[in-house]
Amino acid sequence: MEQKRVCLNCGYELRGRADQKYCSDACRNAYHNNSRNSATKFMRTINKTLRKNRSILEKRCPHEKAKVTKEQLSADGFNFNYHTNIYSTKKGQDYIFCYNYGYLKLNEEDIIIVKRKDYVE
Repeated sequence: MEQKRVCLNCGYELRGRADQKYCSDACRNAYHNNSRNSATKFMRTINKTLRKNRSILEKRCPHEKAKVTKEQLSADGFNFNYHTNIYSTKKGQDYIFCYNYGYLKLNEEDIIIVKRKDYVE
């Protein structure tokens, strides 16, 4: 007794090759687009947050350096959980970067924002 084969996307009964998985190219494309949709949405959300963080740092730091408070960044909608990398200095200080803008926590409230011109890795 042969098992009934169906399209992975629409459930239509398949006829033809034994290794066939989809009834048409449209179903194959739809299946793959839907399977990647959740991962793509997740990445889009993270990238949006990173761009927003960078924009906030850029706005608060019009020159090479600026001093702000954690409260000011939070009020702007800055999300401290997302960044692109961490740069550790020889003194053991960790600058947290969001693309070419970074910040250093001086204490619980004060933060220095820096713009890194030569930032290319």
